[in-house]
Amino acid sequence: MTRDQPVNIVMIEDDEGHARLIERNIRRAGIRNEIHHFLDGGRALQFLFEDPRGPALNGPSLVLLDLNLPDMSGLDILARIKADASPLKRTPVVVLTTTDDRQEIQRCYDMGCNVYITKPVNYESFADAIRQLGLFLSVIQVPEPEA
Repeated sequence: MTRDQPVNIVMIEDDEGHARLIERNIRRAGIRNEIHHFLDGGRALQFLFEDPRGPALNGPSLVLLDLNLPDMSGLDILARIKADASPLKRTPVVVLTTTDDRQEIQRCYDMGCNVYITKPVNYESFADAIRQLGLFLSVIQVPEPEA
């Protein structure tokens, strides 16, 4: 992996309207990174961990995660990404969900999410958070795996 490797954005969002709105606002913020959109958790996990284009095998990414998916909870995906043995443990995760329950928000942070945003989101602060995470990813040096 090199420092100038582009960050892929992985959006896991089952509501097409929300997904289009999120993508439109990412683009409006001037972010041109590729966005891989998944409507369910199963396909997203397969991409994240097994696909040659996915982050486990192909470098840095940012995950935008809805918690309410048709086939599993976003919390299950967050747990897989942030597990100690996960190659994606340090991947930034932005949770985007309709739930504003304080206990659930705290649980997400305890599990390792970086930003929790309640939908409908304030897209200006959302775009700013995405830009900051993108900037962070662009300057960090990813250690080479030990042989």
